[in-house]
Amino acid sequence: MSEDYIEHPPVQEGLKTQLRTVDLNLLTVFDAVMQEQNITRAAQMLGMSQPAVSNAVARLKVMFNDELFVRYGRGIQPTARAHQLFGSIRQALQLVQNELPGSGFEPLSSERLFNLCVCSPLDNLLTSLIYNKVNNIAPNIHLVFKSSLNQNIEHQLRYQEVEFVIGYDDFRRPEFSCVPLFKDEMVLVCSKNHPRRSELTLESNIYQEQHAVVVLDRYGSFSAPWYNTPEKEACIAYQGMAMTSVLNVVSRTNLVTIAPRWLAEEYEQTWNLAVLPLPLVLNNRTCYLCWHEAAGRDKGHQWMEELLVSICQRS
Repeated sequence: MSEDYIEHPPVQEGLKTQLRTVDLNLLTVFDAVMQEQNITRAAQMLGMSQPAVSNAVARLKVMFNDELFVRYGRGIQPTARAHQLFGSIRQALQLVQNELPGSGFEPLSSERLFNLCVCSPLDNLLTSLIYNKVNNIAPNIHLVFKSSLNQNIEHQLRYQEVEFVIGYDDFRRPEFSCVPLFKDEMVLVCSKNHPRRSELTLESNIYQEQHAVVVLDRYGSFSAPWYNTPEKEACIAYQGMAMTSVLNVVSRTNLVTIAPRWLAEEYEQTWNLAVLPLPLVLNNRTCYLCWHEAAGRDKGHQWMEELLVSICQRS
């Protein structure tokens, strides 16, 4: 028979045969262990015994021909291959979960944990609003907030260690989704007793003053965009960890600072502050809600996304 007429098994049939040899239940174990990075906690999450999870991890290592997890302190640490697999496996599991009967997300009965980063100083405005709203409509859901970013935030979003970030910076890589929530007006703030208060309406005078800022070497520092040259940095006399401490120092000195109008006005009377228009090109910033697109197919994640948008756009 001519080679042209030899029948080859269809590629699709070969894939089906390969999948039949795989215990797909192991993927749910992989997902849980990746999230918890601890065998005992993963077993509790799955409702399995610890030996059963350990056995599943051993089979996963054979399946993917990789160690996947190595001991680290009291827990375990994923290998580079495990990190590489996690996004695709979690996305696939979420797609399947969404199609199962009765898979809808029920906020009232859910005990799900959501990790959110509401970046300072926006945490002063939004954290209590979000916490109280979720507590009212879904009292069994657990929220954990933090207020500062670090250089690993993209990694944390990708592996859903943090589900959402609310801040003034968006993530420009295509795998991240960012929704603008509102535009914040920025103002110049000084003490009402500042001797040159009337002169601070001119752009040329702003960097002639000594400034108080949120520390510039913190990742995602609120103040950094206004001090992007050595000349501008040279006018900084105080760097504080939070905008509220910066405003407090400004109220007691002749320093000036740049802050969101809503925050400055909150302390205007209490601390005897003068809130002035900011005569600079950068006098407003957009607040964004951001997450990794792989998480967006999960119905619980979708519910929280819609709720965060509704809360923050009305604030």
